[in-house]
Amino acid sequence: MYRFWLMVRSVVFWIWQIVVTLVLGGPVLIFGLFSFRMGNALAILWNRSNVWGLRVICGVSWELDGLENIPDKPCVVMAKHQSTWEAYFLPTLFYPGVYVAKRSLLWIPIFGWALYVLKFIMIDRASGRSAIHQMCTQAKDRLARRRWIIVFPEGTRRPVGAEPEYRVGGAMIARNVPADVLPVALNAGEFWPRMGFIKWPGTITVSIGPVISSEGKKASQILAETEKWIEGRMAEITVVDRFPY
Repeated sequence: MYRFWLMVRSVVFWIWQIVVTLVLGGPVLIFGLFSFRMGNALAILWNRSNVWGLRVICGVSWELDGLENIPDKPCVVMAKHQSTWEAYFLPTLFYPGVYVAKRSLLWIPIFGWALYVLKFIMIDRASGRSAIHQMCTQAKDRLARRRWIIVFPEGTRRPVGAEPEYRVGGAMIARNVPADVLPVALNAGEFWPRMGFIKWPGTITVSIGPVISSEGKKASQILAETEKWIEGRMAEITVVDRFPY
């Protein structure tokens, strides 16, 4: 019976997401064409509405530690990726911010178009070295405009407890721009599973680590330091069998 009730709440939240997207998607596209600030403000409202809906409808809240580590100027944020939740939440914490995302997402109605008008860093993974150059050039421009660069170094959502698979793209940005890295660990996948529909009530932990300098370092070294901090913190906050998925 409890699982059925959780399913009902998750369905209500799914409907909430659709409604919020339909209401705010159009304004984000329209205003974003003329003003990044206005378009981004509406996108943040969309993000916050979804995070709020998840908390109120499904009982999924969050706690933050390490806020004192956030620097005064934007840098490259490299975060653990387990769930859709952090895609909503991180831009509300690092504002204004843009994601590094694959170009194929641009074809998704409303969502993909919003990525375009909000000037996200879009890359074509099939382009190889050219993709790295595109990514670094765009990142340098966004940081010059005082926008945070948010990167999921594993590229896609990973199952809770899975072996990490970090990629060097975010570290390449940090080395070539150059820019510092801010590591972020979180366990959202325990409450909003990667392949699950039910949202399990509880408190997500978001932990922000100390800034990692890129000065005089190779991309591989930057990545190794970032992975070491994130995975070390993940070992402390992860409960693999918290819920019966």
